[in-house]
Amino acid sequence: MLLSAYDYELPEALIAQTPAERREASRLMVYRREAGPAHSRFAELGSWLRPGDLLVLNDTQVFPARIFGIKGHTGTRFEFLLARPTQQLDHWRGIAKNSKRIRPGYRFLFGEGVSAEVTATADGGQVELAFEHLPADGFWAWIQRQGEIPYPPYISARDSSPARYQTVYSREAGSLAAPTAGLHFTPELLAELAHQGIENVSLTLHVGLGTFTPVRSERIDAHQMHSELYQLPAATAERLNQQRSKGGRIIAVGTTATRTLETVWRLHGGRFAAAAGETNLFLYPGQAIGAIDGLITNFHLPRSSLLMLVSAWIGREKLFELYRLAIAERYRFYSFGDAMLLI
Repeated sequence: MLLSAYDYELPEALIAQTPAERREASRLMVYRREAGPAHSRFAELGSWLRPGDLLVLNDTQVFPARIFGIKGHTGTRFEFLLARPTQQLDHWRGIAKNSKRIRPGYRFLFGEGVSAEVTATADGGQVELAFEHLPADGFWAWIQRQGEIPYPPYISARDSSPARYQTVYSREAGSLAAPTAGLHFTPELLAELAHQGIENVSLTLHVGLGTFTPVRSERIDAHQMHSELYQLPAATAERLNQQRSKGGRIIAVGTTATRTLETVWRLHGGRFAAAAGETNLFLYPGQAIGAIDGLITNFHLPRSSLLMLVSAWIGREKLFELYRLAIAERYRFYSFGDAMLLI
């Protein structure tokens, strides 16, 4: 399969710059394999699911990973995007802008007297930083004061609260981007679903370079995903296995939840188990997805690995049929946009 097969044209006006006024007010396109597409609102999600369905949420939290440092020997300002710790919280892997002007051994100065030495560089602007002189309250407190939320580049507006780029159930800091399918939920909607017998469990995948790095190889099966950290708790694994044993449906909220579930499912021979580690699983057409029975997801960028995952779930022809319909119906696209339920 070629990368060009996953291109499409989107009117710029359909790129959502701000979230819906209320989370659950987003539109919801529903695709049921036996019935075709329907149009709804996310607040009505429960009417499209069954009592006994189980939602799987990614509880990762976006942290202010964009920081600016001054090159020690020139005074030039550089931008860094911290992706993940490599050892302890004072050693990080990330991306640097203007990385051709950065070499191992260079030192950068940050706010509050913190400095970092570049210990390694790699293709694509990748760098490793060793931080020194962190304040007594530690890295996470420091980055909250000094960093910025790394909104996607297609979002030019900054009118909404940073809280709207977090899910209401986020707990574990570590993501560069929000698991956007979860942005539509509210505590009230989750409680309403639970009252209907639609419960939820959580896992964690910290959204990193793997999720949003562009696919550049023309043959998509040649694309290499960056590894991302995940954790599937024992209680979640037990509940998922119970769900499967009684014939209930597992509905993944987002592509990151899907990749985590499928990673563990494959590692353990078609069952779920407590697991933690790294995954670089790239799901694209031709691969069977066995860990889920339904998917909630937003509308994704052309040529992205996320678009290919959705294509693996429902097929390329159906995917683009739904996307053409969404464009005609003026759905809002990307991170702050509307959602799909694919069952």
